[in-house]
Amino acid sequence: MQRTLLLAKIHNCTLSAANINYVGSISVDQVLLDKAGILPYEQVQVVNVTNGERFITYAIPAAADSGAIELNGAAARLGMIGDRLIIMSYGQFTSEELKTYSPTVVIVDDRNRLLEVRRYDDLLSQT
Repeated sequence: MQRTLLLAKIHNCTLSAANINYVGSISVDQVLLDKAGILPYEQVQVVNVTNGERFITYAIPAAADSGAIELNGAAARLGMIGDRLIIMSYGQFTSEELKTYSPTVVIVDDRNRLLEVRRYDDLLSQT
């Protein structure tokens, strides 16, 4: 049996643009995608902390070190520039894989610049 769990998240990033005329997706700074281990065109869930919207789309890379977090296409209607977002990817794991598993958490500043990459279990042990 496999179970679906959080694989990685980019936590509390800031929406930098919204483009209704784009084909679709969410554009994310390539550095943040790499650090989270999110691949281009991978399905992601986006949670808008500011307005409570939750939706599924796919990630596409934006220029490295650009700080870009951009909603595209219909998703552009689900946020406004300056909104705080959490971008999450999920994976399927066997019971054996879960014995040593912990999700990756990418923490950014208010300009979407990388601050640190943590393991979720490390963050929980600090509370």
